[in-house]
Amino acid sequence: MSYSFESFARNMGMKIEAPVRTHLAKVYCCLAATTAVASTGAFVHIRGIWEASILSALASIALVLALHFIPDNGKNLLTRLGLLLGFGFCTGHSMGPLLDHVILLNPQIIVTALVGTSVVFFSFTAAALLARRGQYLFLGGMLFSVMSYMALFSLANIFLRSSLVYQSQLYIGLGVMSAFILYDTQAIMEKCRMGSKDVVGHSLDLFFDLASVFRRLLIILSQKEQREQQRKKRNN
Repeated sequence: MSYSFESFARNMGMKIEAPVRTHLAKVYCCLAATTAVASTGAFVHIRGIWEASILSALASIALVLALHFIPDNGKNLLTRLGLLLGFGFCTGHSMGPLLDHVILLNPQIIVTALVGTSVVFFSFTAAALLARRGQYLFLGGMLFSVMSYMALFSLANIFLRSSLVYQSQLYIGLGVMSAFILYDTQAIMEKCRMGSKDVVGHSLDLFFDLASVFRRLLIILSQKEQREQQRKKRNN
């Protein structure tokens, strides 16, 4: 295990320049803080301290827009970091109803989804860091196109109410958001090389990928659990 880690660190040191490594370290620290705050937001809902998931969802949209309209200028790091942490809190809090549903089914699902999300994130991140420079940047166009089509199908499915469309979007979305980890990681590295040091903005990209993978895994695993419970009831 230690040998593997040393090998990984040595390969990363050979492939990635010191300024880029420093920037990535800051991004991942910021991402970890945002994830911790999101966990706090989810805990606040689950414990019944404050239940307003719709309000949280609207607040998260407002905070993302604020981050968009307050670009990084090198002097507003704390302001933008506060907005990012607020977005993380609202994102975690807005997942509260889904988490409540999962806990009623089987609390173990949350642990499984967390482990699955961690495996996906670390695996795709390692692949992006160890790959050739810019190897996965070609994915950007395809992934954004797929997301656009998925959005259109989501709107259409409001009227169609097709479970096949919903399930397809769920699994395709999981694959797309996993691939976005590859793309965003390499895109962040290239932006850094071109002079962009927007730690908050780059952390936001990765946090969105992480939260999207986790949400989809929760839904997929809870659906599987529901099917198993229904099968057991029929057999009994």
